[in-house]
Amino acid sequence: MNLEFLVPLEVSFLEEISNFSEQSLAHTIAKHSEADGLPALENVSAAIIGVQEGRGAVGNDTTGYGLEVIRSYFYKLFPGNWGLNIVDLGNIPQGNNINDTHFALKEVVAELVKKNIVPLILGGGQDLTYANYRAYDSLEQLVNVVAVDAKFDLGTLEAPLNSNSYLSKIVMEEPANLFNFSNIGYQTYFNSQEEIDLLQNLSFDTYRLGTSKNLEIVEPIMRDADVVSIDIGAVRKSEAPANENASPNGFYGDEICAIARYAGISDKVTSFGIYEFNNRFDEHGQTAHLIAQMLWYFLEGMSCRAQDYPFCTKENYLKYLVPLEEGTMTFYKSHKSGRWWLEIHTMTDNKYKRHALIPCTHQDYLEASAQNIPERWYKALRKLN
Repeated sequence: MNLEFLVPLEVSFLEEISNFSEQSLAHTIAKHSEADGLPALENVSAAIIGVQEGRGAVGNDTTGYGLEVIRSYFYKLFPGNWGLNIVDLGNIPQGNNINDTHFALKEVVAELVKKNIVPLILGGGQDLTYANYRAYDSLEQLVNVVAVDAKFDLGTLEAPLNSNSYLSKIVMEEPANLFNFSNIGYQTYFNSQEEIDLLQNLSFDTYRLGTSKNLEIVEPIMRDADVVSIDIGAVRKSEAPANENASPNGFYGDEICAIARYAGISDKVTSFGIYEFNNRFDEHGQTAHLIAQMLWYFLEGMSCRAQDYPFCTKENYLKYLVPLEEGTMTFYKSHKSGRWWLEIHTMTDNKYKRHALIPCTHQDYLEASAQNIPERWYKALRKLN
């Protein structure tokens, strides 16, 4: 089994959290321990994984350690009315080299996703997103990656894989399984105009910080994601100081928790990671506490999944036809959740089938009705044809 790369939680940590309230998460989540081994994975919804790897984190040395501080805050919280079976599989330690750690994470994520278990990854450098993405190679499907980050982290293809260059590896290296990349919360002054233009030319979705604070825009982006990667540096330093690259601007704590909840609500998200936590810079455990709450909100979102993503059938949706000068645009609205989708008509091969219905908003429908074609339609059509 590919979970052999995981090491159990420390005995001293398990003893510490055993004294938490009997109603807290500390007593409702099965944990990987030296005494009991790995928890059983039957009927499990989500699994927490720590990755103690920070050698690829540019300018953020020692990230990947102190993950037990996040867990401590998390286990003090009380579960919602979730109905989820959650496990903590312990940590992936540093390998002999960084490639060993990436391989271990890839194998663990692939094993869990095949079992329909959502990995909740605590890092470690954001370069671990590349290993997370590569786990989908064995699933033989195109995937959508969403990054919540102040920077695009494109780097160059020639640069070594690290937290500043992982995206170029995802975009350019074979096998090419990426269908779409979306960035939420980028700050223009941290990204060159050449990088901004490149992502636009690739028909990827990029949303500046100010735009992203309109959380109505974030929901359909997350609804179409398979992999979600959050750099904690996307949160302003006053809210999350535990990152050597933190800056004065970024999301507030409540905003990043709402974004995590949207990721959890998405029927399509199958892996979720929070990266670049550096315990050396945390003040009074503030960032660890925030990440713990982000995990809580993601799980809260998972418990509210409507299971209305229209992979095959459309019988349970209201169909809206919008006549345009050059044809007809088709929208669907879910009876269950009230969410909207836009259909893209394409003649390309079947591997794009799961991307032919793209999440959208009611506003997109209103704009189309006013003969203004939504930009997301153009971008999706360019990828599908």
